[in-house]
Amino acid sequence: MKLTKRLHSCVQLEKDGRTLVIDPGAFSEPDAGLGADALLVTHEHPDHFEEGRLRAALDANPAARLWTLRAVAERLAPAYPGRVHTVGHGDAFEAAGFEVRAHGELHAVIHPDIPRVTNVGYLVDGSLFHPGDALTVPGVPVETLMIPVHAPWNKVAEVIDYVREVKPNRTIDIHDAYLSDIARPIYDTALNALSGAPHGRLTAGDHTDL
Repeated sequence: MKLTKRLHSCVQLEKDGRTLVIDPGAFSEPDAGLGADALLVTHEHPDHFEEGRLRAALDANPAARLWTLRAVAERLAPAYPGRVHTVGHGDAFEAAGFEVRAHGELHAVIHPDIPRVTNVGYLVDGSLFHPGDALTVPGVPVETLMIPVHAPWNKVAEVIDYVREVKPNRTIDIHDAYLSDIARPIYDTALNALSGAPHGRLTAGDHTDL
């Protein structure tokens, strides 16, 4: 499986000539979802869900399908009957040849006064876990953990403890649009030294084989 990092929390996975894209939101490239055979969206916040980009991806490939939580599915299902699927915690499904299982129910707490929205993380092919905006522990072995390295709702100590609890073989940063280049080495050093897993960082457009 080939992983290509896109901007912010968007990642592209390729296997056997088919492509799956997770969270092509407003902070990702405008064409991040184009060419996808399957799309997954973790939650409704605009840096993860941008309706116009999803519509463009679905229009460009009539065979493409979308799996997401109810709040997003309801926005798109009427225009794409049979192509938009609602999923929640514990659901398992096949998306363009990828085996996917949904884990998690709520977005991390930003502030007690801000209502929490639904958030669903995705374990792909029993190997890669994208948690969206939550520190969900899937409770199964994870080879590659995509870590939301910097967000309004977390701090590096929580990310380190999250990696320690999941115990993946490796981690790769997502949710990094808020993090300036000058601060990157601080996060890289802390995660490499303390998380217990090899930590990697890909710039947008870079790829690696998993």
